[in-house]
Amino acid sequence: MSSPSQVRVRFCPSPTGTPHVGLIRTALFNWAHARHHGGAFVFRIEDTDAARDSVESYNALLDALRWLGLDWDEGPGVGGEHGPYRQSERHDLYRDALGRLTQAGEVYESYSSAEEIEARHRAAGRDPKLGYDNADRDLTDEQKAAFRAEGRKPVYRLRMPDRDVTFSDLIRGDVTFKAGTVPDFVLARGDGSPLYPLTNPLDDALMGITHVLRGEDLLSSTPRQIALFEAFQRVGIGTGAPTYAHLPLVTGEGARKLSKRDPESNLFHYRDRGFLPEGLLNYLALLGWSIAEDRDVFSLDEMVAAFDVSRVSSNAARFDLKKAEAINSAHMRLLPVDDFAARVVPYLQAEGVIDGTPTEAQAELLAAAAPLVQERSVVLSDAARMLRFLFVDEDGFAIDDDAAAKNLGADAAPVLDAAMTGLTSIDDWSAPAIEESLKASLVDGLGLKPRKAFGPVRVAVSGRTVSPPLYESMELLGRERSMRRLGAGLERARGVV
Repeated sequence: MSSPSQVRVRFCPSPTGTPHVGLIRTALFNWAHARHHGGAFVFRIEDTDAARDSVESYNALLDALRWLGLDWDEGPGVGGEHGPYRQSERHDLYRDALGRLTQAGEVYESYSSAEEIEARHRAAGRDPKLGYDNADRDLTDEQKAAFRAEGRKPVYRLRMPDRDVTFSDLIRGDVTFKAGTVPDFVLARGDGSPLYPLTNPLDDALMGITHVLRGEDLLSSTPRQIALFEAFQRVGIGTGAPTYAHLPLVTGEGARKLSKRDPESNLFHYRDRGFLPEGLLNYLALLGWSIAEDRDVFSLDEMVAAFDVSRVSSNAARFDLKKAEAINSAHMRLLPVDDFAARVVPYLQAEGVIDGTPTEAQAELLAAAAPLVQERSVVLSDAARMLRFLFVDEDGFAIDDDAAAKNLGADAAPVLDAAMTGLTSIDDWSAPAIEESLKASLVDGLGLKPRKAFGPVRVAVSGRTVSPPLYESMELLGRERSMRRLGAGLERARGVV
């Protein structure tokens, strides 16, 4: 059994859609809180919505956490003493708890329809949209029987306490909900099938969750949960409410909540682009927390050592793609070059220039070329695009249309002609010799400024305006392929009218 004093947090997403960066930020903060305190990170799945849940989304959640390295101590694939860890497998537990609450008078049958509730508000001169008015709290057995005889089916509501509900939030301080502002709420349908307001807190109680770190959009439901935890305790379930910390929302443009419909919210969009897990997690940590005022780049181990949820800001955190890219780029530069090269391979495969495991020659070329692009890459796909020209044969080589339009016009013909003439005479095909030859031919010989001199050469050999350093690229490409591409570029420039 877990220690009563052990910190236990949970991450409990629903398997709908693709993982959202805001959802992953919540997982990260829970994971860091558990790891900082030497506690347990519980991963469970809230999959009782058969209409929306899917196997694909469930697998995507597992894939996301595994890719990011956010390991869990209990949950799917790991097990644990508090399983099962999927709500769809816990219905007996929910039915038992509902029965105990009902038997103790904590929960009651409610038969009022939405129309009847609204009519009562209107008759009393209240706002008709106030919601349930607690009118069914004290129905007699005869009244219940009469409703059932009419064919009505009840819902089961928790009896909220007739007092203020106050709790201390680790981020927001003391929060109070006044008595009477939170009506009795529904825990289950008439057939006993449980709803989220019952299943989520019950799982927390049964699994011994000590701290709930979740989004501030759920703050309004906290008094209901606290009342339910107190009711659970009175019927012998759990030890009372956990400690809460409501995390700031992650927003997009215009300070609106970043939703699943926003393209930038999709976690796998960043993996597909080639964000590093450590880079993306570093940035997500900055959405509400900082390790120090003058420091943005840190490792996951450093975050765990420093993480204090009470230092999380209560202000909304805007997702800034440029900042995320800058953080990721910093992590790219911190990688050992062999690690960086290995991580580029899947993106070269996606570019279609490496098929399966790299050959020995491809591995050697990548090892030599990786240092040339590591400092210039924001994401791994950048590196793969910059390196692509080295791995394709001439049939697969293509020049970007925009790069050609700007650099391979008619005025590029004499530049490429002079470059080829100069390069033909060098014996040592090395970066220093290539540099010396091109500068002599183009800068000294034609009197061109470097941008005008080397732009056509770069585009002719690499197909892009952004490439690894030119001279080193041509050395790796080799004399034969470099000269062939310069010749093709010259023909293209001469053909421009």
